Amino acid sequence: MSRTATAVPVGRGAPIVRDRLDLFAIAVMTILCVLWGAQQVVIKVADAQGLPPALQAGLRSVLSAIFLFGWVAVRGGRPATRALCRIDRSLVPGLAMALIFSAEFLLLFFGLEHTTASRGVLFLYTSPFFVALGVHLFVPAERLGLRQVIGLLCAFAGIVAAVFDGLRGGAGTLIGDVMVSGTAALWASLTVLAKASPALRSVTPEKILFYQVAGSAPLMLLVAALTGEFSSFPHATLLAYGLLLFQGFVVSFASYLIWYWLITRYPAGRLAAFTFLTPLFGILAGGWLLSEPISAALLLALALVAAGLQLVNSKPS
Repeated sequence: MSRTATAVPVGRGAPIVRDRLDLFAIAVMTILCVLWGAQQVVIKVADAQGLPPALQAGLRSVLSAIFLFGWVAVRGGRPATRALCRIDRSLVPGLAMALIFSAEFLLLFFGLEHTTASRGVLFLYTSPFFVALGVHLFVPAERLGLRQVIGLLCAFAGIVAAVFDGLRGGAGTLIGDVMVSGTAALWASLTVLAKASPALRSVTPEKILFYQVAGSAPLMLLVAALTGEFSSFPHATLLAYGLLLFQGFVVSFASYLIWYWLITRYPAGRLAAFTFLTPLFGILAGGWLLSEPISAALLLALALVAAGLQLVNSKPS
């Protein structure tokens, strides 16, 4: 997988390899959903262990940029690193991605301080709706039909059923809910921008990701400095640093690189719909690791998500 993920720059107007998700894409997306589901817990635990939101997000991007640059250097040598840093016509949309990426994770990290995990996951994974709307408007080749729209609604109904019993937030969670909803919209806009921009379609997935992590790190660390978060850095625990390393390497470097490779090869709306599995994996992990009860609502949710994904991934009539 890693060999394929780094190999192919996508030319302008390059066709999608598949018109729907095959077994390989489904397997990879399932793994990504597991990782992204764990990410919410990791963020909150690292915060509690001494790494506050903006500092945690900025250091994560620094680590990711280092890992990505090293990966490109090992795989392609000096020509590849020159290409990674070369100024070309993708610079302007690339900088836009860096700004969006910064705002996205600042909203997520701070939002999770003001809402519950179940509510946060619910609002974050409204992102496929924004992706579906965005690609429908800006990527004509990937417009969704009525069957796919019904599938999205079905899958989202499954998410609502899965977390309904855990929704206890009132006015006290409103700020966090709004911030995480903003994260969902910004996450979707990154996917749509990567698909709709001819300049970004002409560069490698590595360069797209490098724009985000290298460009966002100074902005998020500046926010951390202005809010005084650096003072907590020496007091963070070893667990916090370990979780930071997990985020920097596994989540922000490896999983995002694979994600951007996937959206150059498969329909973005169908891939985004698969992310509905992420909060369900979180609930299943809670039942397995924390002995939380698996209710009838969860079983109903699994059935709805499975049906919804089948509809989204079906061929239009």
